[in-house]
Amino acid sequence: MTTPTPHIEIDGTPATDPGLLAALMTGFGHFTAMQVRDGRVKGLDLHLDRLDRATRELFGRELDGTRVRALIAGALATSGQRNASVRVYVYPDVRIAVTVAAPAPNGLGAPQRLTAVEYWRPAPHIKHLGGFGQSYHREAARRAGFDEAVLTSPYGEIAEGAITNIAFWDGTSVVWPSAPCLRGIAMTLLEPRLESVRRPVTLAYLAGYRAAFVTNSRSLAAVTAIDEVTFEVDEELMGRVHSAYDSVEWDEL
Repeated sequence: MTTPTPHIEIDGTPATDPGLLAALMTGFGHFTAMQVRDGRVKGLDLHLDRLDRATRELFGRELDGTRVRALIAGALATSGQRNASVRVYVYPDVRIAVTVAAPAPNGLGAPQRLTAVEYWRPAPHIKHLGGFGQSYHREAARRAGFDEAVLTSPYGEIAEGAITNIAFWDGTSVVWPSAPCLRGIAMTLLEPRLESVRRPVTLAYLAGYRAAFVTNSRSLAAVTAIDEVTFEVDEELMGRVHSAYDSVEWDEL
């Protein structure tokens, strides 16, 4: 017996593709986010690999990278944009949605003040759609006057930001927290290009670090404070971080 397609209306108007909309409304899936400049992307293979691995884990199927590239290129062409913020979402039955929006500003982002919250994302290795927890804490942080939330264990071990990876500078090495987190594309590109190590980072020891910064697909930014602990903006460090990221070659879609 074939299950009928659900009837879905939006503001009283029947959806043109109820099957697709039903898939989007499940809230089960994953995505990747990227910045496109002149039809090119940094770390394109990393994005495609991320999508394929998550599709295999969530849906038991492989995802053809050639198809994904064609869908991104098609969405850019239809939108008429060569510079854009692009997201690729994968839903049940491997339905793919691509969104094209205005590009993020180039260069370093404004320094950020962060606040620590006790929360770790479920299945943190997947950039999944179940982001209510981190969104809730991030919005609460912003209402309290902060720029971002830092997610920690009940024992104060830092994992990541709500929508960022975070790194610390001890005067010798860039230290990435070793707690379970989503390894962002920017982090993955920067880690081998900087003198990096991974080790546990706790709130109790924050004063032992000289500086900190956050990364995601939209920006690299210095951190000036995590709650009461303050950091100087290390211009030399941020220059090296920006130069390392800037040295990554762009990949054609």
